[in-house]
Amino acid sequence: MTDPAPTSILLVDDEATLREPLAEYLTGQGFVVSEVASAAAARSRLASETPDIVLLDIMMPGEDGLSLCRHLVENRRLPVILLTARGEATDRIVGLEIGADDYVTKPFEPRELVARIRSVLRRAGRSEAPGSSEQGYSFDGWTLDPLKQRLADPEGVTVPLSTAEFRMLRAFCDHPRQVLDRDMLLDLVQGREAHLFDRAVDNQVSRLRRKIETDSRNPDYIQTVRGGGYRFAADVTRGAIEVG
Repeated sequence: MTDPAPTSILLVDDEATLREPLAEYLTGQGFVVSEVASAAAARSRLASETPDIVLLDIMMPGEDGLSLCRHLVENRRLPVILLTARGEATDRIVGLEIGADDYVTKPFEPRELVARIRSVLRRAGRSEAPGSSEQGYSFDGWTLDPLKQRLADPEGVTVPLSTAEFRMLRAFCDHPRQVLDRDMLLDLVQGREAHLFDRAVDNQVSRLRRKIETDSRNPDYIQTVRGGGYRFAADVTRGAIEVG
């Protein structure tokens, strides 16, 4: 049995004095790191390789990190950790709302970043070895594959999910018919003390409803509980899914 491939990271930051030593540190921690200095270079690199996670600076010349983050979340479904300056609170909120998985504020302790990388990868289901099996989820004919982050409708058609949408749906499937308030959902989905970002939950719920509800304005599955948060109104079953 071969060992799983090491985690690959794409590091996008225009500041060489941060990017280069951070890439060296992460390499020393066992990651395979590609580093680029702009969003344009990141897009070019992504045309030929698919990393497990992207570390993305927000403030860069040309296309900024938030624009690239939106592309990565919506089109590539890649986990993203934002690298932000202390004064960028609004940008952090926007980043979480569009689906970034986490953020760290510069200057940061590299060991903290490594812990956040591993936490995000666990939540995204990327830490499992290829060829293993994982308990999948089924509800009303829908199936959710945790390792492939793939949702299929009752006809078997794949419904694309961003990483944030996948984590939200998985949280609901783990707690069917339970009322989950925003703080609980933020903890389950973001995995950090993100209570200042309640709007991120509402926006992610709205996007997920558009994917799985017949009428997103009158949802059958993700129901709003007045004063309480949300409830996933479906019976969920678990079963092994073979991943190859």
